[in-house]
Amino acid sequence: MREWNLKAGDPISLTLAADIRLGPTDYCNDQIWELSLGGGEPPALAFQTVYGLRALNMRLFPRFTEGDITLVDPTTFHAPPVIHSFYPNFISLTLSPFPDIDITAEYWVPGSQVVTGRLHITNRGSVTRQLILEWASLLTPAAGGQRMAPLEMEASTVLAGQTSDLAPVLFMTGGPEVGKGPYPSLTKNLDLQPVSSRQLVWVLASLTDQEASCTCAQHAAASNWDAEKAHIDLLNSSEIDIYTGDMDWDIAFAMSQKVAFGLLSGPTQQLPNPSFVLSRQPDQGYSPRGDGSGHNHLWNGQTPLESYYLIDMLLPVAPEITKGIIYNYLTTQTEDGSIDWKPGLGGQRSQLCATPLLASLAWRIYQSTEDQFFLEEIYPRLVCFINSWFSTQHDRDSDGIPEWDHPMQTGFDDHPVFAHWHTWSQGIDIHTAESPDLCAFLYRECQSLVQMGKLLGHLESEALIGTYLDKIKSAVEDSWDETMASYHYWDRDSHQISRGVMIGEHQGPGNLIIESHYPQPVRIQISLQVANEKIPHPRIFIHGITPSGQHLIEQVSFEKFHWYFGLGRATGERIYTDLEHVVIEGIGDEDLVTLQTATYEQLDQTNLLPLWANIPDQERAQNLVKKTITNPDLFWRPYGVRACAHSIEVNEEFNTSQSVHLPFNVLIGEGLLSYNYRSEAAELFTRIMNAIIKTLKRDGAFRRHYHAESGYGIGEKNALEGLAPIGFFLDTLGVRIISPIKVAIVGFNPFPWPVTVKYRGLTVLRQKDKTNIIFPGGQTVTVTDPDPQVIILT
Repeated sequence: MREWNLKAGDPISLTLAADIRLGPTDYCNDQIWELSLGGGEPPALAFQTVYGLRALNMRLFPRFTEGDITLVDPTTFHAPPVIHSFYPNFISLTLSPFPDIDITAEYWVPGSQVVTGRLHITNRGSVTRQLILEWASLLTPAAGGQRMAPLEMEASTVLAGQTSDLAPVLFMTGGPEVGKGPYPSLTKNLDLQPVSSRQLVWVLASLTDQEASCTCAQHAAASNWDAEKAHIDLLNSSEIDIYTGDMDWDIAFAMSQKVAFGLLSGPTQQLPNPSFVLSRQPDQGYSPRGDGSGHNHLWNGQTPLESYYLIDMLLPVAPEITKGIIYNYLTTQTEDGSIDWKPGLGGQRSQLCATPLLASLAWRIYQSTEDQFFLEEIYPRLVCFINSWFSTQHDRDSDGIPEWDHPMQTGFDDHPVFAHWHTWSQGIDIHTAESPDLCAFLYRECQSLVQMGKLLGHLESEALIGTYLDKIKSAVEDSWDETMASYHYWDRDSHQISRGVMIGEHQGPGNLIIESHYPQPVRIQISLQVANEKIPHPRIFIHGITPSGQHLIEQVSFEKFHWYFGLGRATGERIYTDLEHVVIEGIGDEDLVTLQTATYEQLDQTNLLPLWANIPDQERAQNLVKKTITNPDLFWRPYGVRACAHSIEVNEEFNTSQSVHLPFNVLIGEGLLSYNYRSEAAELFTRIMNAIIKTLKRDGAFRRHYHAESGYGIGEKNALEGLAPIGFFLDTLGVRIISPIKVAIVGFNPFPWPVTVKYRGLTVLRQKDKTNIIFPGGQTVTVTDPDPQVIILT
């Protein structure tokens, strides 16, 4: 096991919660804690939570007194806290409040409603020391609650309080007394002989009943700490340990694995296998309804793109959990083959078809596990899933190219063309367009199914899947813009990359005369700005001529509009070569209607995904990489590939176009690797890591996104999408670990220093022009050939 020496200011994230690998978690009442190495009121080494917003704060912290000196603030200690080990549910650190007084403090979250800790106090000196230890419990309860106060329960002195529906009880071993300091505490007078130690255990249980909390706390205090810690150490010893030339990188990799495994939760009756949440912080984890239905978007399910991002942090360590994620999706499969986009542990369902990434995800798992039985079991269902995407429900014009149903399916919530919930986005209905990103997902999915079919000997679906591949490739390549060196969205019905043209404006109800001819068919985008708070019920009638020469009157009713505060937008279902006039009814006299043609000129990160899917030939891929992706005037910024090629908002600090979305950066990076742009992939990864480390040091947490110019984090703390992408790093390094006796190697190390990767006794030392592989038994293999190789210990 690696020994760390981390202090305040290092890139650390110290959230703790129950670990599903060691016992059950409670999806509806999951209490999550955070360790602070200083600060707060009072400044202290504080273990704290807000119980999922059921308390304003609960802080646990030590006070040390010797003679007339009392210390609480770690900055006043003789030696401040130093962290030596950290896991999803456990942290161990050392500190010295006074000279020659050494303390090892361990924090452990064994279950969703109980936390415990152990203090090992040693006098290293040659004289006896009298030390007073207070373990304080400072609860700021919700309205109607009670602060922590002394109480005699079951022949023990404890502290008890009340906040919301919780009755927390603090218990400490050794027969403590009530503390006399300014904070509610349990205290113990310690006579420490020279070169001797004492040990104390504290437990805080927070159940809904005070007696139950006390019983739970006493039971937890009787745990065999040494055995439990050995179990935790053994479980986490299988994580990938990475040594680079930069200690901050090493810490970020380890912290990312800690946070990733800490996101796991379940299973429940609604999902049979462990799943995950997108962030696990002290203000989360509580469902007031008791069934999870009140959880927000970070806890109400997980999408295929998020699953794809997570599994590269779980493999090869926890293959069964990654398989379970696939099985959970398959439990939602309907008779027509469709699978829910975001199934939740509380039974939440999005009623949208999953992003076509599941076969790609399954193939990724197979590459790590080589489990053919797993593929055999899921292959037919994945074929049904891909077929469902090509049904008329998604392929509305029956041209063999499906359309998205909702912008959320893209994985890019703030899409500048299709998002309905921003004033700066165009708000075009996404099902009226055909998309390079959906085509990329489908193409990669079909490729994965072809590989599975050949491996398993199931060739019956290959002809149909081959048809899908041919149509997708042709459509995507037709969307290539040589001038812009990029792929584009195109109109579903005209199959043209339409440009934006203002048609006209009209205030209030009436008749807007247009009388315009368009050489390329156009689709109308309607914006309605309401003058007051009352939302009208507009009816808009478009009079025009279709490309077939048919005169048409199209009604756009209230149901077609998407509203964001006082702005409503709707997209016409038909396309026109001639527009005659538009009749506007059902709006106020001061309301303003703006008509323009739907346009897809804005370049964003989703336009780049055909590279990841291996759609372009080498020459076109080179143009996409050199002229667009790595162009600093478009996407290539100091801290990664930004979301949009051009700024689309006024507020630069929170400009969506300037955010770096790591899942998309990883897909683009995988595309760079597939076309042998390994140095560019390494540069992209380096920029990403600079942002992650900068934010970890400032915020003590990962963030959902990072700013492309400043590198600072944006959005939720410790969100999955902001963790260091370890799988992408290993791919860029050219190392794929299959087992402790099997590893795949390709290329040379593109990073500026040697990198060592350790896994369950296996060591891979990647140098500039050679690789040394040391197997658990000591056998060594040296590789100097950059061609792909699989090294197996026989």
